[in-house]
Amino acid sequence: MTPIRPVLRVFKRFFFKDKAFVRAVAQITGMAPDNLHLYQLAFTHTSFVRQNLQGNQETNERLEFLGDAVLGTVVAEYLFKKYPYKDEGFLTEIRSRMVNRESLNNLAVKVGLNALIKVDNISGVTRHKFINGNALEALVGAVYLDKGYKDTKNFILKKLIKPHFDLHQLTTTTSNFKSKLIEWAQGQNRSIRFEIIGQKQSGSTTEFTAAVVVDDEVLGSGSGLSKKKAEQAAAEKSMEALKAAGINIT
Repeated sequence: MTPIRPVLRVFKRFFFKDKAFVRAVAQITGMAPDNLHLYQLAFTHTSFVRQNLQGNQETNERLEFLGDAVLGTVVAEYLFKKYPYKDEGFLTEIRSRMVNRESLNNLAVKVGLNALIKVDNISGVTRHKFINGNALEALVGAVYLDKGYKDTKNFILKKLIKPHFDLHQLTTTTSNFKSKLIEWAQGQNRSIRFEIIGQKQSGSTTEFTAAVVVDDEVLGSGSGLSKKKAEQAAAEKSMEALKAAGINIT
């Protein structure tokens, strides 16, 4: 017969572990989860499942797919109503800048989501920043399945968009940093080139790193899920470096 006391200790340990997780999720989303499994799944990276479980197990990839669609819809509706006289191109550009991978990665860290992700750190899997953005999308998918569209919309707007995005800045600055930087270099009669200097693979995700080289010196570098996005990120960092040096490119 199994002793009662050890069983109670095990039960108590898992109960309090789940309680802490529920509290963390509630702090991020503003709601206590009903279906806890969905939220646990949202923070389970493929590498962790392969390391710790047997057979065909679920990861957060399907929830990420769903969350990406829901997040895009909510942001699109929000911008559509906020800017009733802006055209499709403007709305598409601003939405893209709000929900691109770099933006979501930064947002995930701001809300503390990165501390909840379960990932294999033993077998050499690189925990690059895109894991955080993917998990944020998976969390949106989990909230949608658990609470429905209305509560998910409130979560996105009240906990993610309004506290963490400066729409004035987004709508008054250009996102084509590469073109601006090239224009500046040509105007200053300086040579400029963009180089892909790194590439990381994590599951099905490839992260590229690009560098901006001006007069054979690296001005800045950045990463993205495509070479084009990596170059734009590198150009943005380079423009920030120039601004810090007292050179402002508008």
